[in-house]
Amino acid sequence: MADTDRIERSIVLRAPRARVWRAISDPREFGTWFGVALEGDFVSGATVRGRITHPGYEHVTMEMSIERVEPETLLSYRWHPHAVRADVDYSAEPTTLVELRLEEVAGGTRLTVVESDFDRIPASRRDEAFRRNGDGWSQQIRNVEAHVAAA
Repeated sequence: MADTDRIERSIVLRAPRARVWRAISDPREFGTWFGVALEGDFVSGATVRGRITHPGYEHVTMEMSIERVEPETLLSYRWHPHAVRADVDYSAEPTTLVELRLEEVAGGTRLTVVESDFDRIPASRRDEAFRRNGDGWSQQIRNVEAHVAAA
């Protein structure tokens, strides 16, 4: 049976943990590989917003509520998954939890991305949000890999 509540992607990046941490915890670096122009800092309790810069999604403002920041170990935030329609107010919907975890491994740093709580999303858009974000995280871990390698 497929898990419909949780997406998990993992990659070993050939870079020191401190470098990968900077790529995921600095809003400007995060925005570079993720495709969003963020304003604000990644600190627990903060809300960070920014315009998506990926072609076709420039009309979307992304909002992240930062949950936990554990240096060089974990960054977690909540957001509204696949909230891309300009004519829909997503603010009353539940959010999903995104966790970016780092672990030192032979050859570099393992980055594991877990997005959970999809079962809380309204049924009318849950399947599409789950599918789109699953595809998105597959691409985003490749983006962060290229970003870290280019530095």
